[in-house]
Amino acid sequence: MRTHRFPRTPGNLRGRQHGVVLVIALIVLVAMTLAAVGMTRSIDTANVIAGNLGFKQSALNATDKGIEAAYQWLVARAGTATLNNSDLTAGYYSSMPGSEPDWTASATWNDAVDLDGGAADPAGNVVSYLIHRMCTCPDAAYNGNCAGGAANQCALSMPTGAGATGGSMAVGAVVFEGTPQVYYRVTVRTAGPRNTQSYVQSMIAVSQ
Repeated sequence: MRTHRFPRTPGNLRGRQHGVVLVIALIVLVAMTLAAVGMTRSIDTANVIAGNLGFKQSALNATDKGIEAAYQWLVARAGTATLNNSDLTAGYYSSMPGSEPDWTASATWNDAVDLDGGAADPAGNVVSYLIHRMCTCPDAAYNGNCAGGAANQCALSMPTGAGATGGSMAVGAVVFEGTPQVYYRVTVRTAGPRNTQSYVQSMIAVSQ
């Protein structure tokens, strides 16, 4: 049997090589396109995350203004009978809530005080606060009785009524009767851009 061998011309080899190069070039082009799309999406996601963290930190910092405003409101009324009664127009409750409120519910903040009349600050944050006196009975003196006759129980810095309350921690120091301080809980909410919300609670002791 005779085998015929056909000569390979340079033109045929170059034509086949051009076809392989085209396929490889298309594969590389698709791979580079996918890599570019993936990098773009990664950069966009990183920018969104960084922006959200920035808004969250800004909202958290803005809560300090709410705490300061509530503190100044309490200090201006320290030692007076004003703090014995609730004042919902000022976001003030003279007793603890019966159960812990759902702070994320908008209805919880119906009586809250909005700083600057509810206008947003330069960073786009709206700050609101509520104050609760840490007592069991509303509209009663911290050392008085509730409407039913039971004694009002409040969180105090020291007991009331005994001559041995207060005093220095030094050994043999003279014991004196001090003025008790009632604790108030301030809850602040900050609503910022991109639906950012921050909640902070602080305990403030005010002399009676």
